[in-house]
Amino acid sequence: METIIILVFVLGYLAITIEHSIKIDKLIPALVMMAISWALISLGIDSFPQWFDSANHGLVDGFESLGHESKMHWMEETLLHHLGKTAEILVFLLGAMTIVEIIDYFDGFSTIKGFIKTKSKKRILWIFGFLAFFLSAIIDNLTATIVLISILQKLVFDRNVRIWYAGLIIIAANAGGAWSPIGDVTTTMLWIGKKVTTGHLFVYLFLPSLVCMLVPFFIASFMPAFKGDLDQKTEEEDDKPKSKFSSTMLYLGLGGIVSVPIFKTVTHLPPYVGMMLALGIVAIFAEIYSNSKFSISSHDSAESDAHAHHSPVHHSLSKIELPSILFFLGILMAVAALESLGILFGFAGTLQETMPMLGTELHHGGVSDLVVLLLGVGSAVIDNVPLVAASLGMFTEGTDNELWHFIAYSAGTGGSMLIIGSAAGVVAMGMEKIDFFWYLKKISWLALIGFLAGAVVFMFTRTIF
Repeated sequence: METIIILVFVLGYLAITIEHSIKIDKLIPALVMMAISWALISLGIDSFPQWFDSANHGLVDGFESLGHESKMHWMEETLLHHLGKTAEILVFLLGAMTIVEIIDYFDGFSTIKGFIKTKSKKRILWIFGFLAFFLSAIIDNLTATIVLISILQKLVFDRNVRIWYAGLIIIAANAGGAWSPIGDVTTTMLWIGKKVTTGHLFVYLFLPSLVCMLVPFFIASFMPAFKGDLDQKTEEEDDKPKSKFSSTMLYLGLGGIVSVPIFKTVTHLPPYVGMMLALGIVAIFAEIYSNSKFSISSHDSAESDAHAHHSPVHHSLSKIELPSILFFLGILMAVAALESLGILFGFAGTLQETMPMLGTELHHGGVSDLVVLLLGVGSAVIDNVPLVAASLGMFTEGTDNELWHFIAYSAGTGGSMLIIGSAAGVVAMGMEKIDFFWYLKKISWLALIGFLAGAVVFMFTRTIF
């Protein structure tokens, strides 16, 4: 049964990668493989020798000897746990996307466009690279990618050029998220699990993460895609009336998103709660400003009636990429199925046992650097969350051991090597309809070079601190 479930995952994964060839949207195979995987688990629950308890990051003791009802109870509890964790991400994502769309409703991104005076493709590449790197550390790599690609869509009108920028934003956002406890979901897991502390995370990972971003950007700046200047604004864009509230809504919206980590730190509630509060506050001002705009600028009753049915919030919600949300649901719950059977846990354990110890071993436990690097590569292929969850149960090193910092780096930045290997990549894929194989051919090698360069820097810096 385990073999069949793995096969379903592989076939579904394959269908996602070749969606442009088979003309089936990626969300369909993601949802199908999720549903079939869990159905097979339910039907074959008595045949599984082990079960991974995600809440406690370890295998359930004596699972094989449990009765059918107890095993079904474990499955239901685990399914509910994963749905809850996935829903946290999806609700957070919905909130962030809605705030971004509300900002766009008031043409707020024109304020940022006003700051970017240059038309040089190379300079814009570096501006967005540093914005992604530092913004992702503050508001997390997922939200930073949404915000920056939204700005990019207002600045770069040629999609063939824009997807190059989007590809490199993914690399920069994942690199920036690795050195902050709130920058990436896997780093947050290690932080909440008391494996790393904020100060040590910055000391160990800032330089490797920066190198991971700088090297690909340096190489890309010499590539044909970033030579010359951007095309001038289109007539449609030039004619678009600017809202007098555009800059206010931009600062309010971004301020709301930035406040989410602070809210989390103060209340210890999950980030999506803070995001919903931020959305509520932004929505209040959006409705007030929108009513004000209509009452001042227009006395036409028909237009006012139209506004009553199409408020800024309703309009913004209608523009959200719902297929991306459903794709997230499918892919995360499908990976959760593999994790629950202990397959990913076993995979990580097998790596530890079979890989040769290299000369550059970590001091406590003798875990090979190659194992951690392969976890990074694995996070691009599968998903970094269950791999980090498996490592939490596998390794017993104490708080701030360099092993945890290396895992945070590898899992956080390794996902850039494939577009569906990170949350930032999946969102970019949805927003820009980026082809899996285009990314594999054009961007993956840059991400790999950056990943390895940063790893070398980490191996050097850990000997100093």
